[in-house]
Amino acid sequence: MENKNPLGTVKLVNVRKAFRNGRDQILKGVSIEFPTGELTYILGSSGAGKSVTLKHILGLLRPDSGEVWVGGKDMAKIKGRELMEHRKLFGMLFQNSALFDDFTVFENVAFPLREHTDLSESEITEKVVRALDLLGMNRASHDKLPNEISGGMKKRVALARAIIREPSILLYDEPTTGLDPVTRTTVDDLIDQLKRELHLTSIVISHDIPSALLLADQIAFLHQGEIVFWGKPAEFRKAHHPAIKSFLEAEGRTVTALTS
Repeated sequence: MENKNPLGTVKLVNVRKAFRNGRDQILKGVSIEFPTGELTYILGSSGAGKSVTLKHILGLLRPDSGEVWVGGKDMAKIKGRELMEHRKLFGMLFQNSALFDDFTVFENVAFPLREHTDLSESEITEKVVRALDLLGMNRASHDKLPNEISGGMKKRVALARAIIREPSILLYDEPTTGLDPVTRTTVDDLIDQLKRELHLTSIVISHDIPSALLLADQIAFLHQGEIVFWGKPAEFRKAHHPAIKSFLEAEGRTVTALTS
């Protein structure tokens, strides 16, 4: 089922961004349109501009020039309350899950609803239970604190919180970085599950090649502030750009070292 939701549209047009009074050129004319309702991985080495791209999509940074269109509005031109309202289009999975240590599993997921909606407690309970059920969190876990659950379960809770307000766009910031192989597989399965069941426009910032090749509908590769590849995972494997070849070869050497 294809998602035709116009609020799920994300497009960057010739976005440029520099820091240190222009001395550090981070984005050098990035143009990319993310297919609505599909899963796109943005890959690239550290410093390539992945996180800066994500911050532009969220409206946390404004481009020096260019346009950042999200849900029909240019994020570079809206501000204040309008920007805050427009950010409700997003659900976000942070790299470290970013759960509140003193909140239970249930309270972590309920927090956005209590802060940003007028729903009754019974309505909140219904939504939270449904989201946690979707992500495989049994009822016995709802009263546990984050330090009482596994890393994989923390990711489930964080994802439940990310989707609790029914966003049109789901963003993932390095979702598998630093995870053990079992937890990494769990997170991959969760990303794939939400892709199949919710059909959101999903954007993953990552340097995790195996996950991207397994899950992505398409891959964008950022190198020195420019998109040097855009295409299907099968095409990415065969790409001739030197930076992509080096990226793939480094992954191959890592896998060999881990399995030898």
